[in-house]
Amino acid sequence: MFGLINLLGHIKYIFKNSSYYKEFHDHVTTYTENFINYSIFLFIKLSIIKYIIIIKWGLGLMAFVKKCPECGSINLFWNKDKGEIICKDCGLVVEEKMIDFNQEWRSFDADEAAKKRRAGAPMTYTQFDKGLGTDIGHKSDIYKLGGRNKNKFMRLRKWQQRISTAIERNLKLALSELKRVSSFLKLSSSVEEEASKIYTMAVQKGLVRGRSMESVVAGALYAACRRFELPRTLDELSEASGIERKEIGRTYRFITRELSITILPSNPADYIPRFASALRLTAETQSKAVEIIEQAQKVELTSGRGPTGIAAAALYVAALINGEKRTQREVADVAGVTEVTIRNRYKELLDKLDLEKEIKKTKKKKK
Repeated sequence: MFGLINLLGHIKYIFKNSSYYKEFHDHVTTYTENFINYSIFLFIKLSIIKYIIIIKWGLGLMAFVKKCPECGSINLFWNKDKGEIICKDCGLVVEEKMIDFNQEWRSFDADEAAKKRRAGAPMTYTQFDKGLGTDIGHKSDIYKLGGRNKNKFMRLRKWQQRISTAIERNLKLALSELKRVSSFLKLSSSVEEEASKIYTMAVQKGLVRGRSMESVVAGALYAACRRFELPRTLDELSEASGIERKEIGRTYRFITRELSITILPSNPADYIPRFASALRLTAETQSKAVEIIEQAQKVELTSGRGPTGIAAAALYVAALINGEKRTQREVADVAGVTEVTIRNRYKELLDKLDLEKEIKKTKKKKK
């Protein structure tokens, strides 16, 4: 619109004394009026189509609403005690003898409810049969039986164990080992469930063949910790499982590649709370260490370097800035890295982020 007005201004300037100007001006004015009228018409048409679509959508939803067949009312009442649906307007019983899906018994405490409840526990990957298996009695039940029944009972239990598949036997042993390692590392039940699922998938795909069961369990646990962003190092898993660090890392990479598990790189900031708690540092130092890590990530200083080394160096620098001096040996022992790694990361942080001035200020204040 404004372009047309500018065009008219230029043409008026060029054809100021020309007899063709008036005729050209009338043509352009007519074209502009037609364009505006067409735009208004198009806007109104689109608005009408929009409202028609909304009305049709609403009518489609109304088709799913239950109505009274007598008066067409939707003011219905569900009587749970009698299992009936009644129209409040005309009193017609629309439906009767409806199935009640609630429990038919009452309980007044947790123990009574546990006795009367007939449903089992939910499915879980932490058990080899996902919690759906059935055992033929317990060993203590043998004392309640007679001579013949005892032999029969033991024979049935023996055959139940014999008919289990190789995968079930492997899972039975591996999941007990997985539970032991997760208990040692104090992992949550959700992480244990995820690790059990990863191990079960690995067994079903035949990835355990040719590898030790303990290494695959440790690799699955490490993958689960990485997926839940839990700060657990390979050294900790090596100590808990008794498997070498390199073997766990190799198995972890193999499992994630074969099962197409996408895992993001570890964030060094996830390790800060654990390391700070072990070194007994204040919340200010912890916050400062997180800030240093964020600055390092902006300048791409963390790429290609171990997250534990970066976290340990950031904590070491933050402790110096806040006047809570900790030796490199103490920080290295907590983080599970060498003093050389902390020293190298420390120098990089000072050079790239100009943190040496803040450390000097702290030293001057102490003096």
